[in-house]
Amino acid sequence: MNTPILQLRKRTPAQLLLASVGVLLLASLAPSQSRPTRIAVLDLGSSATGLHAADDIRGLFRAADPSESRREFDLIDPDQTRAAARGAGFEGSLNLTLHAARDLGAAIGCDFYFIGEAQTLRRSPSTKPIYYESYATVFLVSARTGRLVLWERPTVQHDSPEASERALRSTLTTAETRERYLVALRRAQEDERAERVAAVENSPAIIEVMSDDESDANKDVRAPRPYRRLKPPYPQTAAVAEVEATVDVLLDVDARGEIGRVEIARWAGYGLDQSVIDTVRQMHFFPAMRDGVAIPMRVLLRYNFRKPPVQNRPQ
Repeated sequence: MNTPILQLRKRTPAQLLLASVGVLLLASLAPSQSRPTRIAVLDLGSSATGLHAADDIRGLFRAADPSESRREFDLIDPDQTRAAARGAGFEGSLNLTLHAARDLGAAIGCDFYFIGEAQTLRRSPSTKPIYYESYATVFLVSARTGRLVLWERPTVQHDSPEASERALRSTLTTAETRERYLVALRRAQEDERAERVAAVENSPAIIEVMSDDESDANKDVRAPRPYRRLKPPYPQTAAVAEVEATVDVLLDVDARGEIGRVEIARWAGYGLDQSVIDTVRQMHFFPAMRDGVAIPMRVLLRYNFRKPPVQNRPQ
């Protein structure tokens, strides 16, 4: 169901220096930014429900006060957003790497963006009458970091497709939904500001990133090895949506084999990312070795999640 794969990556000193300079520049510019936060909302699929749901989310950010100086959020034009996403090659994936998510945000020219999927489906269960289910999978993504800030999947059921879609759209336009999105956006902005300040004030520890190439420099280096591999559980939130996805996680393993920093490098939502984080934090490693000496190293673990067997799926 979810097979872990160890991958190793390497950055040159020049790349690390450029990344540090970029962080410093962003940190120095942050206090001077007073413009509204730019929000983009991509269509939640091509179905009528998806188009309507996306427009409902856009409505939450259309400014009630026309004054530019008082506006906290600036909604990017939907046509501009669609064109930019197409130009970036985005095809609706909800399982993005941080790099791909940042590239999409840069193409659109936003600070945060919403992606997702929404549909109205006819259900024919054997234990009850036919009904219609409408759902909206909503992902909020930071264009600066590429991280998944928030995900949710409201679902409603009714005896007609029209009533089902109306009920779903009603849940997307409540004051509670708007407040939930605003809180998530503001918290993400604060967290990112704090990270930029911390990056300037505290020099990051030097940690090697092992390459998977066959160069002579790596012949005497052994990657960290887990004492035993643990399988993250497939959460009920993912089972309900019958999700299949891949989650990549970066781990800093110190010279004692203990895990330090953990970061999701490819997110999937539906509780899968948290399942992976909770699992890897329980793991212990034999440390990486160079010439017989233990060294810290950053590694990438990949977990592939598959839908449970039909008999185990929730009804």
